Amino acid sequence: MASPTAEEDQEKPLDPEVEKVRRKLVRFVGINLGLLFLALMVVIGALVYKARNAPATSPPLAGDIQTPAGELASGDIVLPVGAKVVSQSLSGNHVSIDAELTDGGRAIFIYDIAERRLIGRFAIRNR
Repeated sequence: MASPTAEEDQEKPLDPEVEKVRRKLVRFVGINLGLLFLALMVVIGALVYKARNAPATSPPLAGDIQTPAGELASGDIVLPVGAKVVSQSLSGNHVSIDAELTDGGRAIFIYDIAERRLIGRFAIRNR
């Protein structure tokens, strides 16, 4: 492979028309980078503003149980007579109770603690 000559290493001046296009392109890139930087600063400013003006504590969600400090929440969950609780599971304000009924069947009862009412009953049957 032949080594390039010193003459080929030197850049030749651009045609005036190509130089105009290059300048326009450089200006276009500069303007777009400036706008992008400005938009980024606006977004960062909005995030900082939101973070500084956020409430110190989040308000309770709708339906959350409100009890005074030092007191326990209480209430009755009514199941069919003779039903035995096999297991229970709590998710948010809902408690799911798996119960064995007097006829030998099983059912899942879903109770809303905040509203203090039974919201669902699902029988478990084998096919």
